[in-house]
Amino acid sequence: MGSTMKTTATLRKLFTGLAALLAVGVAAERAEAQEVLLTGPLAGAPAVRKLRLYREKRIEIAPAASFTLLDEYQREIFFGARLNYNLTDWLAIGAFGGFGAVKLPTGLSEKIQDVNDKRRKTQAPDTTDRRLTAVNLGPDFTKQLGTMDWVVAPQLTGVPFRGKLALFQNIYLDTDLYFFAGPAFIGVSERKNCDTNAGTAEPDCAVTFDKQSRVAIAPTFGLGFTFYANKWNALGFEWRALPFSWNTGGFDTKGGGKDKEFPDNKIDDQDRQFRFNQMLTVSWNFYLPQEYRVSE
Repeated sequence: MGSTMKTTATLRKLFTGLAALLAVGVAAERAEAQEVLLTGPLAGAPAVRKLRLYREKRIEIAPAASFTLLDEYQREIFFGARLNYNLTDWLAIGAFGGFGAVKLPTGLSEKIQDVNDKRRKTQAPDTTDRRLTAVNLGPDFTKQLGTMDWVVAPQLTGVPFRGKLALFQNIYLDTDLYFFAGPAFIGVSERKNCDTNAGTAEPDCAVTFDKQSRVAIAPTFGLGFTFYANKWNALGFEWRALPFSWNTGGFDTKGGGKDKEFPDNKIDDQDRQFRFNQMLTVSWNFYLPQEYRVSE
């Protein structure tokens, strides 16, 4: 009986050892098969073959119209263009430029002007309401509003994503998503410096509501989509940010008090407020030369 039990235990140990050896052999075989796959004919092969290189070594000329977004007092429409030279299919260097050709007051500006007109028609100049707004509101509020007259922005463009867009499961468009950034030079017109304090060289703010121009320097960045219509034409949509400080309403808002956060009855650079200016651009892009390259 004891001999039988010893034999059974020995057989169990033997089978356990064989099973372990078999498992090691299978694992080694799988690892070896994986190594063969990594070092086989596909090793070092590109992820995509016969890829259409729409950008590489091509010049991009893109006439564009840009529309400002989330404006408080005045909307603007810019007409201009983007010019890029694509060093590779994923990196380009170039510039964006636009001229603010159309300026449209918002509903808020129209309401402010309506109240301003009624006040000037029904109240004498020495009334409290007229005296409190004398520095900030001229006869025509829309003529004192700050504007962006032109923009020139050198920029770098990176194109990390590209693919195909299917429309109605029948039409397929090559598309890419790109990001850009760079410095921007903005021609700004805003209310001219003035001062109501007696004895100063500046004109009286209650009388002068003229504007003056300056060049603001700000960062610009954003993203865009390109939809390729054929070998050398594409439709583009782009969102751009231009954050900088300026006086959009021509108001006296700061410069007085201990912390300079109260009105001081004059207009100067203290009254400029930070604005996260944004615009949406629609473009029709031309690529030269007209033929693109195809990868191996």
